[in-house]
Amino acid sequence: MFDRFDRKLNYLRISVTDRCNLRCTYCMPEEGIKLFRHEEILTFDEITGFTKVAVTNGVTKIRITGGEPLVRKGVTALIRMISEIKGIEDLSMTTNGTLLKQYAQELRAAGLHRVNVSLDTIDPEKFKVITRNGNINDVFEGINAAKEAGLFPVKINCVVKDSKEEEEAKAVARFCIDNNLEIRYIHQMDLVRGHFSIVDGGTGGDCSSCNRLRLTSNGKLKPCLFSNIEFDIRELGFEKAINLAAELKPECGSKNETGTFYNIGG
Repeated sequence: MFDRFDRKLNYLRISVTDRCNLRCTYCMPEEGIKLFRHEEILTFDEITGFTKVAVTNGVTKIRITGGEPLVRKGVTALIRMISEIKGIEDLSMTTNGTLLKQYAQELRAAGLHRVNVSLDTIDPEKFKVITRNGNINDVFEGINAAKEAGLFPVKINCVVKDSKEEEEAKAVARFCIDNNLEIRYIHQMDLVRGHFSIVDGGTGGDCSSCNRLRLTSNGKLKPCLFSNIEFDIRELGFEKAINLAAELKPECGSKNETGTFYNIGG
């Protein structure tokens, strides 16, 4: 599947929930959020059915996101359903890591290949401030559990304000070296202002080679994170929504004034 700019679209990011057990300062407002109603959230059958159609159209890479995907009840059953779809070469998940100790083995057994764990500091008190009272030891235990389960490679997503030379980022990098983890630096983004850049250590943010589509937990297919364009897969049907997303994917990101990181998945 190609868009009108001849970019091959083979990567689908699926947000399975807008809920999270942390309240990171750059992702969620302190006062909380207005959550989707239960009936708005896609069922596992809908997600799997859509993914099958996406794979028939050339998608080979799937990433499960949130919110925090591990707070979605029964999410390992969804992983199993998706892993059984022929044609998927890479099935991964982005998580804050706090629940990985509980689910890592189960996720691997269900067919998940690997995980990315969000970690912006290794200082317990600073972590508590960033996440509004999170416990960093839960993340450390989750990372170890992921490694023990064979969810390789375990990658660390580190958000930076300006550069990877910031003291917190350098400390996270040393932690990754010591623990056989891969690191990628993500510059803090602003959807409304249109602030984004290419991920250091990854491919995200490079509009010229963007291969992604994003499915929100309430069924909106977005061809670009930094755009208001979206297509309702329930109203349009899976095939039509995919075709429209590919046809109308913008050449470059601009602004997103209708979505948020916690319900798109970043």
